Amino acid sequence: MKVTIVGAGNVGATCADVIAYRSIASEVVLLDIRENFAEGKALDMMQTATLTGFNTAVKGSTNDYAKTANSNVVVITSGVPRKPGMTREELIGINAGIVKGVTENVLKHSPNAIIVVVSNPMDTMTYLALKESKISKNRIIGMGGILDSARFKCYLSLALNASANDLEGMVIGGHGDTTMIPLTRLASYKGVPASQFVSADVLKKVSDDTMVGGATLTSMLGTSAWYAPGAAVAALVDSILNDQKKMFPCSVYLDGEYGQKDICMGVPVIIGKNGWEKIVDIQLNDQEKAAFAKSSDAVRNMNNVLSTITI
Repeated sequence: MKVTIVGAGNVGATCADVIAYRSIASEVVLLDIRENFAEGKALDMMQTATLTGFNTAVKGSTNDYAKTANSNVVVITSGVPRKPGMTREELIGINAGIVKGVTENVLKHSPNAIIVVVSNPMDTMTYLALKESKISKNRIIGMGGILDSARFKCYLSLALNASANDLEGMVIGGHGDTTMIPLTRLASYKGVPASQFVSADVLKKVSDDTMVGGATLTSMLGTSAWYAPGAAVAALVDSILNDQKKMFPCSVYLDGEYGQKDICMGVPVIIGKNGWEKIVDIQLNDQEKAAFAKSSDAVRNMNNVLSTITI
């Protein structure tokens, strides 16, 4: 199985490293526009093969999409982060052009690939990739909810003083500080509601910390995080390539589900060899439904910017 990762920065390189280390794919291609950057990252990873015991072939390419041919999955991490003074329209305008160009180029060489979108604003870029590619909606997946849920479970584990691997927790909605919805009501510790172990105030703090999880790390690191985002992408790719049928919250195209149409939003889906194969209908309560509707409005407003710019 072959995976292409477009963008060899911190997130893309970490994703490639996790995929190789866990032997998720037989070949990984890192592609970047910077001369020899992807090649250098790939060579560095290959020099760890005898130390960590992996057999995945990791290759780098400077903007040569021919080397991505016949990829089963393509991950798009390329794009720019929002800089001080940059408007939302400017960010979308730059990244929309990048995502559109990448989508067109990878599909020329891998027409049957499943595309995973990581570039921000993620829900809007997922929507753009779907509209521009005109391929099956099941083959376009935005990753954000997996990362948000991992952060949710991390904060929950700290609050409960428990192993994060014993916890269940999901974040749905838009992938943004004010749009994501940590489902604290459904969080559990080995099947037991988390609310039996901590107070409502503690759960509220866990939710609040989750929602600013990315911003918190950016303030600490001076740049966006990469270990958890890269691992989140690798987990998604693993479920696709190995047809694991795992349930992940991902940004996918909604056509009436959760009361929304013509939008990509984070909802629980079953991930397998065909991409996202089924949307799981969680029975949200009235408060959660209202939060989801509000989140959808915010994402839709972001999507509307696409009609005001020339890509």
